[in-house]
Amino acid sequence: MEKIEARSVIKFLHLKGYSVRQIHDEMKAVHGDDCPSYDTVVRWKRNFQTGHMSLTDESRTGRPSLTDSAATVKKVEDLILKDGQVTFHVIMHETELSYGSVWKIIYDELYMSKVSVHWVPRLLTLRWQTWRDLSRQMLTLLEQDEEDFFGRLVTMNETKSIYYLAKGQTITSAYYCTLLNKLRDALKKKRRGMLTKGVRLLADNAPAHSSQAAVVKTRRCGYETLPHQPYSPFLTPSGFFLYSEMKNPMRGRRFDDTEDVIQEMKQWFSTQSEDFYNSGLRKVKK
Repeated sequence: MEKIEARSVIKFLHLKGYSVRQIHDEMKAVHGDDCPSYDTVVRWKRNFQTGHMSLTDESRTGRPSLTDSAATVKKVEDLILKDGQVTFHVIMHETELSYGSVWKIIYDELYMSKVSVHWVPRLLTLRWQTWRDLSRQMLTLLEQDEEDFFGRLVTMNETKSIYYLAKGQTITSAYYCTLLNKLRDALKKKRRGMLTKGVRLLADNAPAHSSQAAVVKTRRCGYETLPHQPYSPFLTPSGFFLYSEMKNPMRGRRFDDTEDVIQEMKQWFSTQSEDFYNSGLRKVKK
């Protein structure tokens, strides 16, 4: 039984003076299980009694759907383009959207998914095809002289250093600049001649890395910055090689405090062979 048809019958019997019970019994006798429920009859008879004689549902006020707004989708996309590691909660805060709306935009509108800690596209659109050229540029550079390429390559990602930050401190461009200085000091001690030959720095496009202050500091240190596109395939070895290996022995374990995590990480790094790191770096070619 159609809704409008049922409401018409309820209205007709109401105008004839029938009670709720009489209306429901009358409709039950004619339509059987296809008739509206007793509560539905109560609700519509109450509407008619209060003077609301329309048979259609009144338009409902409330929060409009924002996931269909092109501007909202663009705002979410811009947040991801700015920081490929941005979290759901940050996007929710910046856009004032619910978790479900953010999920719908990312997965159903932008066709992205999360790999490791980065958002990556599931479809190779024209934009991603353009950025793929960056991979080709670096591959060409690698194939010109593979030994020289890896001999001058330095890759860094400060994600793991978050465990060493003081409580309340965050990773900013200023903090990243201090890491670049520390890197230069470490190279002088451990990689003599590398600074003279020329360091090629490979890092992702996180805001701390791409800020103006970081760019200026990189140049002052004499580093050459290799191109890195925002999304998959990842070129930074920590994204495609190191983290997955590092997480395996810690998976499912509980730590009492941050210091325990730091000690576990130090222990893990110290037990890896030189070949482990060399082979990991060379996987960038794949």
